[in-house]
Amino acid sequence: MPRLTKIYTKKGDEGMTSLGGGQKVSKDSLRVAVYGTVDELNSQIGVALAFGLSEILRETLLQIQNELFDLGSDLCFLEEDKGKYALPQIEERHVVRLEQMMDKMTEVVGPLENFILPGGSVGSAHLHVARTICRRAEREAATLAHSEPVGPWVLPYLNRLSDALFVMARFENHMCEVPEPLWRPGA
Repeated sequence: MPRLTKIYTKKGDEGMTSLGGGQKVSKDSLRVAVYGTVDELNSQIGVALAFGLSEILRETLLQIQNELFDLGSDLCFLEEDKGKYALPQIEERHVVRLEQMMDKMTEVVGPLENFILPGGSVGSAHLHVARTICRRAEREAATLAHSEPVGPWVLPYLNRLSDALFVMARFENHMCEVPEPLWRPGA
């Protein structure tokens, strides 16, 4: 477990930062942007939790927040450096767990019969914001994967997580007995 005795280091004052393996990169590099967006996603999930969610979502999202730290670790190390360190990475089991969770929650809320608008309860609205941040992280990770190798489960995980956040938003509305706001084309 890392122990930080001092939060500021002054090492980033020139616009550079270090990846997990020690390589110096610009703070606006795509790799840094991707794990920065993952951090933003984690923070937005924290906001959703702070506003209060159903118990099952609290437990699930706390686990996901820990997995997002693992994802950040996965992204801040170059693939060729991962063998040198014992570090957490996103694996197939994380993706499968998200799929299983979505299946269980969809059994409760039922199939999607119309497009829905983001919103409903406060918790659901915050989960929809998290979903859109997750989609951005997925797009950025896909762009990064075109130029540099990324972990094999990074993209599948982000893809499933954005879907899972959508299902969780529906589930939260259901638990709060708030009707889903439906899209009315041409309204």
